[in-house]
Amino acid sequence: MTRLVVIFALVSQLPAQTAGNKEIPVTPVTGESWISHLHKRFSDTSMGKTWHSGPAAQMPGEDSAVWQEKLSPGFEARSMTVHGADVYRLNCRGCHTGSGRGAPPEINSVIDPVRSTSVEVIMERMKKVGMDMSRANAAVLAKQANAALLDRFHKGGTDMPPFPQLSETEVRALIAYLRLLAGVPGAEKQQIAITESPARVGEQVVKSTCHICHNAVGPNPNPQQILEGAIPPLSTLTTRTTLSQFVRKVTYGNPITMGAPPEPFRGRMPVFDYLSQDEAANAYLYLTLYPPQD
Repeated sequence: MTRLVVIFALVSQLPAQTAGNKEIPVTPVTGESWISHLHKRFSDTSMGKTWHSGPAAQMPGEDSAVWQEKLSPGFEARSMTVHGADVYRLNCRGCHTGSGRGAPPEINSVIDPVRSTSVEVIMERMKKVGMDMSRANAAVLAKQANAALLDRFHKGGTDMPPFPQLSETEVRALIAYLRLLAGVPGAEKQQIAITESPARVGEQVVKSTCHICHNAVGPNPNPQQILEGAIPPLSTLTTRTTLSQFVRKVTYGNPITMGAPPEPFRGRMPVFDYLSQDEAANAYLYLTLYPPQD
């Protein structure tokens, strides 16, 4: 509790976003999870089938798993410099994986749609199939593909949520990185850096990754309900866990109590080991400062 009081005192002096990215204010997460929107159980999703769920529950007599909290001093008041690769990690990697190729057929690859935004790639493809195409015509196709990609970010798709929380600067950084990931010529020169506040980083983690499975608000499930498949809403996470427990659960994994009588189990939540401890702590900070809403 003392730690949270200090965090509130420090963060109350900060703007919602830093000078590098003021286009969209930080706002609470709202509404149902994306898998609830799609009427899916977690176990039916690609994320739920990864089995990357951290260490098993400790057996009697076993030593506890080795984990150390290594948060940066003053992380709650320190702005972060992020690049497109970071925007991708915070928002996209949980579903599309580090390679961008997703988990077909449920989650599509982003590589081909991004490559279709390049005039050079389009012309190269046409040449390989024996078709001549002028640069002007290729530019028209690339412009259409780029517009479709932007539309997908803003409106989402059948199985992909929209990302209205991303500013134009963040989207530009993200697309630049996606072009680099897709091997588009010249993409390395398009990379940009953005200065983000801790709350802004936490907002991206929560809205783009946590909210895929966790509803914003709802009843706090008991151990038996969790065993039966219930997922705690985001509004309960800061009361169910301490900051340290939350960071460990997200970045390393931590057993959870389920069933009646309650017993420790590995749990179902995947480990997001590509997130740093500071980034996971920023998500907890964001949920504390901007309580989820219905």
